[in-house]
Amino acid sequence: MIDTLAVWHEVVKTRDMGQLAALLADEVVFHSPVVHTPQRGKAITLRYLQGAMQVLNSAHFRYEREIVGPRDAVLEFSTEIAGVHVNGIDLIRWDDSGRIIDFKVMVRPLKAVNALHQQMGELLQQLK
Repeated sequence: MIDTLAVWHEVVKTRDMGQLAALLADEVVFHSPVVHTPQRGKAITLRYLQGAMQVLNSAHFRYEREIVGPRDAVLEFSTEIAGVHVNGIDLIRWDDSGRIIDFKVMVRPLKAVNALHQQMGELLQQLK
């Protein structure tokens, strides 16, 4: 079985998209803080997380705390986007093999959500 959180933290540290792709289940569902409809499937989830790695995972990024269960975790993070403080959580659920099946990102305050929406929108257009 995969040690999901250990691999996730390695992905965050190295930004290794190959390692991330191997961590995601084919049927993974991604919930964006700025898109109403859940995004279904590995390819679209990988694209969103790749964008998030570029927008959120700056020198300011750090996980503040983790609440971990047998097959899920809440990871609270803080970072900065264009001078705006961001506080958020990654809510991650994985299957019996350790592959991520559900990934939800929530962000606050509203100013941070707006900055994230703008930068992710621009970046996702470039990644298409």
